[in-house]
Amino acid sequence: MNYHNITKDDMLNGDGLRVVLWVSGCNHCCKNCHNSITWDANEGLHFDESAEQEIWEQLQHEYISGVTFSGGDPLFPDNRKEITILAEKIKQRFPQKTIWCYTGYMWEEVKQLEVMKNIDVLVDGKFIEELADPQLHWKGSSNQRVIDVQKSLKQQKVILKC
Repeated sequence: MNYHNITKDDMLNGDGLRVVLWVSGCNHCCKNCHNSITWDANEGLHFDESAEQEIWEQLQHEYISGVTFSGGDPLFPDNRKEITILAEKIKQRFPQKTIWCYTGYMWEEVKQLEVMKNIDVLVDGKFIEELADPQLHWKGSSNQRVIDVQKSLKQQKVILKC
C-alpha cells in the first residue's frame, strides 16, 4: 500500500484532533475530487515501518482523538488487507482512540469487510459535485453518510453518527 501524507493535529476529518493517513489508490474518480493526486495506487510512498511508527508516535498524545483513513480510498481493493491489519493494530494498542474511514463505496458494499470490526465511523459514498455543500459536517456532498459502524453492525441497519 502506498500513501501520500500523514497529517497531524487535523480537525477537519473526524471529531477532535486526529492523525490522518492519506492512502493512494481510488477507482471512483469523482468529478472535482479535492484529492485526485491520490487516485493512482502506484504513486506516493510505500507504507512501511517508519510510516507506521509516525502514526504510533502521534497516537500516544492524549490530545489526539484517533486516526482517520482517507485518500484516495482506504477501501480500494489493493489497500484493504493493509488497512485491516493497521486498524486492528491501532485498536489493540490504543483501544480508547477512534478510527474514522472515508470511502467512495456505499456501506452496503463494504459492511461485511473484516476491517469494519475496528472502524468506529465510516463516511460513505462518492463525492458528487452537484451535491457539494461546504456547510456539511465531516462530508463533502449531501449524498454521503457519517455512519456509526459499531451500532450499525449490531442493529443490522445504518445508524448515522450525526
